[in-house]
This record gives sequence, structure tokens and C-alpha cells, in this order.
Amino acid sequence: MSTLPRGLSVRRDAGLYGYERALRRHGAEAIAGVDEAGRGACAGPLVAGAAILPPGRAGVVPGLADSKLLTEKARERCYDQVVRRAVAWSVVVVSHEECDRLGMHVANIEALRRAVALLDVRPDYVLSDGFPVDGLGAPGLAVWKGDRVAACVAAASVLAKVTRDRIMVDLDAVHPAYDFKTHKGYITDVHTTALTEHGPSPVHRMRFVNVRRAAGLEPLESTP
Repeated sequence: MSTLPRGLSVRRDAGLYGYERALRRHGAEAIAGVDEAGRGACAGPLVAGAAILPPGRAGVVPGLADSKLLTEKARERCYDQVVRRAVAWSVVVVSHEECDRLGMHVANIEALRRAVALLDVRPDYVLSDGFPVDGLGAPGLAVWKGDRVAACVAAASVLAKVTRDRIMVDLDAVHPAYDFKTHKGYITDVHTTALTEHGPSPVHRMRFVNVRRAAGLEPLESTP
């Protein structure tokens, strides 16, 4: 189910913790947020995070926001706070091989399901970012730009992105020609140049057309 409980509504100006407050007034105690990092990258793993924040001041994470809007240092600070404050949290890493085998949408949904399933506390309700996820074992709601409007989703996004960024920095040490530490596997001019010069690394996702082209499996783009 991807809908709020009957009779419940959340004002647009309710703030980052408005969804959790409204759901708790309606009887839900453990409210999980779930989000991913790396779906649009053409190299490295997909990472999903899930988090349940406690009610009240204990669950207010200083500086929390959508992980993409935070600086690296701010994300690291938020990560430490989320881990310290959360009632339960989890992170799931889906390898680039599994992303290729399943396809990105299926891999994304599976990663979100796994992250929720790994929580030590069973959620009463789940908020996901952007699109509905079935099979979570609890009612839930897909929230447009959820990592910007729901604290638990923002917390999950921080867990996922910080974990994935650390992985990509480690992969940069193994495959330094691609500068993974800077672009984290997303498509940039520097990344494209490295792919053209060196071909795909062992951690590139072969379903992406630019990677297949660099491997000689797709025709080169024609120039006008």
C-alpha cells in the first residue's frame, strides 16, 4: 500500500519531521525511512539505507537534510548522529554484478526491501523516496522528494550515500585511472575520458550504454 492512513494528512509546511509526527499521532510508533544511493552511477555498487528515528528531541539530527544537498563533511557528521540516535538502522550493498543481472529498477527495489528487512525493529510504517516499494511487511507511502521532506528518509539517504562514497574511495585505490574518489562512478567528462582511454574496469556496470560503448559492444555515437 502506498497511501497515508485514512483521515491523516501532512501539511506542506510541516517541516522535516512532520510526517513522523503525524504518523505517530495516528498510532504508528516505529516509522522507517528507506532510500538508495548510486542508482544513476555506471560503476560501483548500489547502496540502500533504512533508519528509524526515535520520537521527540532524541530523534532530531542536527543539520539533517537530503544527502545530496550536504557537503561531504556535513554528511559524515549527520551519519555519525544518525547511527548514534537511531532506534534501528541498516545498510545494504548490491554489487555491480547483481545490478547488471537484475537491471537497475529491480535491483533498486530489492535493495530497499533488504534494507527494511534488516532493521532490528519491525517498522509500523515505511516512507520511501519517490516510488512505492511492495513487500516491505508494513504499510507505507512513496513520498516525492522524500529525502527532502521526511527526516527518516533523509537519514536513510545519508546512511546510503556515505557508505557508498566510502566504497568508491576504496575502489579508487584499486582502479586509480578512473578517479572514482571524485565522481563516485557517475558519468562526468573526466569519467567518460577515462572510459574511452582505458575501457571499462571490473566494477563498471555493463548494462549502461556508455560502458558498453567503451567496451566495443555498442556503436560509437555519430558526430554531425
